Amino acid sequence: MARVAVVTGGTAGVGRATVRELADAGWDVAVVARGHAGLDAAVADVEQRGRRGLSAVADVADHEAVERAAAQVEAGLGEIDLWVNCAFAGSLAYFWDTTMDEFERMTEVTYYGQVHGTEVALRRMRPRNRGVIVNVGSAMAFRSIPLQSAYCGAKHAVKGFTESVMTELAHERSAVKVCMIQLPGLNTPQFTWNLDKMPRHPVPVAPIFQPELAARGIRFLAEHPRRNMWVGIATAYTILGERLAPKLVDLYLGRMGVSGQQTDRDTPRHGSNVFAPGDEDADRGAHGPFDDRAHDHDPQLWASTHRRELLAGGAAVAAGIAGAALSLARASR
Repeated sequence: MARVAVVTGGTAGVGRATVRELADAGWDVAVVARGHAGLDAAVADVEQRGRRGLSAVADVADHEAVERAAAQVEAGLGEIDLWVNCAFAGSLAYFWDTTMDEFERMTEVTYYGQVHGTEVALRRMRPRNRGVIVNVGSAMAFRSIPLQSAYCGAKHAVKGFTESVMTELAHERSAVKVCMIQLPGLNTPQFTWNLDKMPRHPVPVAPIFQPELAARGIRFLAEHPRRNMWVGIATAYTILGERLAPKLVDLYLGRMGVSGQQTDRDTPRHGSNVFAPGDEDADRGAHGPFDDRAHDHDPQLWASTHRRELLAGGAAVAAGIAGAALSLARASR
């Protein structure tokens, strides 16, 4: 029986890479987004991989639109087994240069978009007592940075919301799984269409990773659900640094965080996608303009997807050390 996945924001960046990754793994995939060109191209990606694809036009900030999209998916592909909340809208601007309309809109898409997706998925999954929801987060859900106050605030909210829902499902002993994945700076079209009010061109926070790494992590969670996963070695040291020395991180980001998110490279700009889709007339794909700087391997992802082997190896090493110590103690008697 075919497995059915829904990916919001599946027309570009991490969402688009996830659509391809899931189709490669045998999932039928529905793509929920606003831009028609991106939707058509994403569904074509699914069908080229021999799976069924479906497009559903919806603004994730509109709960009723997300509900209609979910109903369309189940009518066209069947019962939803996996829901991936990936859509977001972001900016590169000081908070005081951001209008309240802009701030509220980015919050509605990035935070309430995940709330809406989770709600419509749970309404279907809980009565069936099965299904997986993956909420896509960020290292910025743990450590905020300058110039992205709306995005960082929304990702913090996603983390808090998701953890609350996890406990409610645990209380009723539901078999439905809600997972989080935390991502680093990625080479996506985000940096060609975010709301930009800075003098230089936007660039991801280094080190930069390719979106396919995030997609592999999302597929792993879909098939091996767990509470949380980190992708990108930068995610690990960002979160751990915040836990160990938050004030030092404040000072470092205050000094380096603004310039570190801008480049003199003349990268493409497609206009802001905060209020209107950036792929209405042209497909933007999964990658941004930083392929030459982006890593396509990540030790953190490998470690995250090989935890059992690492634990088993660690246990074997510990047992070996204990055995050697015991033998040495006996020999010294």
